[in-house]
Amino acid sequence: MTTTIDKARADIVRFGALLFERHLTDAAGGNISVRVGDKICISPRYSGQKRQWQLQPEDVLLLDEDGNILEGEGQISRESQVHLKLHRHFKEYGTAVIHCHARNVLVFAAANKSMPPILEANLKFGEIPIVAYAPAHTAQLSQNILGAMIGHEARVRKHAAAAIAPWHGLFVMGKDLDAAFDAAERIDTNAYCILMGRQLGMDVEATYQLLESEAARWGKE
Repeated sequence: MTTTIDKARADIVRFGALLFERHLTDAAGGNISVRVGDKICISPRYSGQKRQWQLQPEDVLLLDEDGNILEGEGQISRESQVHLKLHRHFKEYGTAVIHCHARNVLVFAAANKSMPPILEANLKFGEIPIVAYAPAHTAQLSQNILGAMIGHEARVRKHAAAAIAPWHGLFVMGKDLDAAFDAAERIDTNAYCILMGRQLGMDVEATYQLLESEAARWGKE
């Protein structure tokens, strides 16, 4: 168990740096967690603002399933309520949660709009819903995010499910951290293609419908 926890902490450090370098999150926030058995490893508060995602494995906190700190110095992430709820519900399906401020997805968050997949690689996630607004760090926000992902257990088991919090950011529940990171980047790339496609006159809804139709014709999810 200790070796697995050590690996989870090291993975959180590595993926946190990647999210920051690739503009999938920013200094304003974001957080990452990985469940190991009945324990949860999670990035500490101010990982972006005060550490610019330059963490060490020992900086990553170890929690019990109720959010009590078992190991590590510092404060628990303010969005830990979302992480804990997702880990409880999806315990049999996935092990990793990423909350990030992905640059292109933030445009959809600011516009309070859901995002359809317009790339074949994103069909498996379906349309990324925008949840009802609740202020950051609140229990209601955690409930809204969980509510949007309930029913997508098969997606989590296979890869990941996601939801957008209005005026806030992206939340991803993945089967593991590799899958959650992959999903976050695919979703942000999809957002970029929609934003740029509109500059070329793309009809986003028509593109989505055509993609679904062609994928169905070929028997591809």
